[in-house]
Amino acid sequence: MTTSLEILDTLIGFDTVSARSNLPLIAYVEDFLKSRGFAVTRVPDPVEDKAGLFASIGPTGAGVLLSAHTDVVPVEGQNWTRDPFRLTVEGDRLYGRGTTDMKGFLATMLACADKASKRTLREPLKLAISYDEEIGCVGIGRMIDALQPAIGLPRACIVGEPTSMQVAVGHKGKSAIRAICHGEAGHSALAPRFTNALHLAADMVAGLRSMQDDLAKHGARDGGYAIPYSTVHVGKMSGGTALNIVPDRAEVLFEFRHLAADAPDALMARIQTLADDIATTHGAAITLEQVTTYPGLDTPPDTDVTRLVQRLARTQTLTKVAFGTEAGFFDALGIPTVVCGPGDMEAQGHKPDEYLLRSQLDACDVMLDSLLDTLG
Repeated sequence: MTTSLEILDTLIGFDTVSARSNLPLIAYVEDFLKSRGFAVTRVPDPVEDKAGLFASIGPTGAGVLLSAHTDVVPVEGQNWTRDPFRLTVEGDRLYGRGTTDMKGFLATMLACADKASKRTLREPLKLAISYDEEIGCVGIGRMIDALQPAIGLPRACIVGEPTSMQVAVGHKGKSAIRAICHGEAGHSALAPRFTNALHLAADMVAGLRSMQDDLAKHGARDGGYAIPYSTVHVGKMSGGTALNIVPDRAEVLFEFRHLAADAPDALMARIQTLADDIATTHGAAITLEQVTTYPGLDTPPDTDVTRLVQRLARTQTLTKVAFGTEAGFFDALGIPTVVCGPGDMEAQGHKPDEYLLRSQLDACDVMLDSLLDTLG
């Protein structure tokens, strides 16, 4: 029987930083599953040299879906003391890029698939394996329409992002937006005669800060989150070519992360009004472009899927996570979904010398073994 640790060793060896192709890893997983009797559907990306997989084994029916992504964040600029793309085992720590986020769960998924191939199941085990999650859940957004025709909708879904094996029933949704501010080029000696695009951008940043203050003081609240209100964050502002040229273009890259109680369309409408007002004041134009978006998750704590995964993970703790996941895409299809997986995102995810505790990997194996007992 192939163990989770052996599989993780192989998975870490694939450099699947989001900027690169994941096809070598996908080929490995596809062969792994097909050789064990899974029905596998490859879903190629329509633009890039990447793909995801949907797979199922067992009888026709709903069953339970396990979900993981294959991509990892970059290592450039980080001070690694070990090879990030080679699994290094030191005591209880398993070092390597993606051990926590989230090839550890993918490894346990595949080990579970290996065990499932040797059993007679009463319900199917289903798998979703995606790409480009780290850049805004792009891959699953392009794959999701193929889920039902490929393997059918499950009765429950577990997204295995790192929650320290606690059951997470919620996270905020997110939209990333680029504001393009259009000004007029001219000599800086005559600057007052021209519209400075950076001035528009600065006013846009100030307006977004004011919107954040309003949300913090008067917006919806959810005490399950470390930041209990919807947030607006500006990550980058750029513009201009030289000091003696009035900038005719500037960009502001920002995001909002919203509670379930704050409709993203309503927040976007506020931002559009802000941009229009600033543009009118300057007699100019601001164009808003949505870069990425993904839905949030707000699963009731008393649902069947919540109780199921609490039992499987042997915990009564429920939590909500600060980071986004692909869970909202499954939830939007009417699939009851929670997030539960090995590792601690805050302590270990996206960091140099990323590691996963062996005890967490073992605990996830126990959870998925219990799931097979439920399906069998």
